[in-house]
Amino acid sequence: MTHPKWWQSGVIYQVYPRSFQDTNGDGIGDLAGIERRLDHFVRLGVDAIWISPIYPSPMVDFGYDVADYTGVHPMFGTMADFDRLLSAAHDRGLRLLLDFVPNHSSDQHPWFLESRSSRDNPKRDWYIWRDAAPDGGPPNNWISDFGGSAWQWDAATGQYYYHAMLVEQPDLNWRNPDLKRAMFDAMRFWFDKGVDGFRVDILWHMVKAADFPDNPPNPDWRPGMADKDRVLQLYSTDQPEVFAIAEEMRALADSYPGDRVLIGEIYLPYDRLMPYYGARLDGVHLPFNFELITADWNAAAIAKLIRDYEGALPEGGWPNWVLGNHDRPRIATRVGEPQARVAAMLLLTLRGTPTIYYGDELGLGDVAIPAELVQDPRELREPGLGFGRDPVRTPMPWDASANAGFTSGEPWLPLNGDWRTRNVATEEGDRGSLLALYRDLLALRRAHPALAMGAVRRIEADGDVLAYERMQGQERMLVVLNLGAEDQVLNLPGEGWSLLFSTCSGLRRSTASLEANEGLILIKTSL
Repeated sequence: MTHPKWWQSGVIYQVYPRSFQDTNGDGIGDLAGIERRLDHFVRLGVDAIWISPIYPSPMVDFGYDVADYTGVHPMFGTMADFDRLLSAAHDRGLRLLLDFVPNHSSDQHPWFLESRSSRDNPKRDWYIWRDAAPDGGPPNNWISDFGGSAWQWDAATGQYYYHAMLVEQPDLNWRNPDLKRAMFDAMRFWFDKGVDGFRVDILWHMVKAADFPDNPPNPDWRPGMADKDRVLQLYSTDQPEVFAIAEEMRALADSYPGDRVLIGEIYLPYDRLMPYYGARLDGVHLPFNFELITADWNAAAIAKLIRDYEGALPEGGWPNWVLGNHDRPRIATRVGEPQARVAAMLLLTLRGTPTIYYGDELGLGDVAIPAELVQDPRELREPGLGFGRDPVRTPMPWDASANAGFTSGEPWLPLNGDWRTRNVATEEGDRGSLLALYRDLLALRRAHPALAMGAVRRIEADGDVLAYERMQGQERMLVVLNLGAEDQVLNLPGEGWSLLFSTCSGLRRSTASLEANEGLILIKTSL
């Protein structure tokens, strides 16, 4: 590929704005805080930041209940603050992506207030309303992702409305052309401002089966699993009509200069994920690949998922990889800190666009949240089952000053317990830190085309060792990862390999062995 798009060769960094940097002492991060920390992204070496929702919202689901798609919540600042942030990011060569939430709005959005005001309101059909079942109950058996029926009775108008998430998040009806036009206008508003793209929230939920049949029961459901998994979401998600909407979104993005990008949040197996690229690669540019988040952490399993993913991609479809996000346990908690270093090398040397979740570059783990401090409605609705998201949304620790330099007030969630030593300032001064490792790996991606854009081949597992080659032009590199806690002997494919980089000790001489919890990058010095 002679001239890759920036989103193909680049690296994306997710910012959870409530937790990144507070500047006004209210304990909640804001846009001015993100602007203040832009140089962190530059020093790290990423190319774009994706900011979770900043729109006006009642904050029942912390911004994913949008009350105005073209505004900024006063908690985060003003539109002028956003404009300054966007300009400052662009001045540093950084792209800026926003979260777009098209499946549902807040029940306080003016559109929904009109919709529920009467059955004959012009915006009634902007949301999904249905009569009760013959017994007076919900129209079907669909279950909210937060547990319980996905239908809420509205006594004033005598119908149920549908909410795939919280009752305060009614689903929008994308079959209504006026609603679709209004949402596309919202996208245009931000594109016109100069944002470089969107991460599209729960894209696969956006269209429901037109006749609303019952979802089939899940024969594998057991107590302790999420309530939503009692049924298989066969009719409430992943409907074929959504692909046409994705194509229209793509056409809109492509109509703007500067290689605007759309990234789709889609939790589906590979065979159902790939259609979101579009029949002619005219869907979303990057349907998120979340398999590393849920993978069994062993060489054989990861080698298989890499091969399966590469094999499933449509011709010309560009891959992407994710280790963590604001909804799932952090990588350092899932695999342990020694393996988090190996995971960083995996993420940043696989073929495709990586996304880094804020704090992962420091090795942050999940933070235990006392019951009285729980904020997340998911945990409050289904307590004790491990679905709570607060533990992965805690404030970013910047230094060893009060409240880790995050705020002069009381943080909205507790800090990580080791914040006095695990923070950006401390790790910046430690060449052996995880932050230093991330910076070095990102510098290697920029310096070596084989890592940024090259082909991947020979994906193999041998015991605890995962290995694959990256190639671009005459450059050939071998990535070898020890996913175990014991040293390993290396059996290299052929002669002429020299050591370029190690997760454990930087440069060293030997290529004959692999330490426990170590990753190596080797480069071919003779062809």
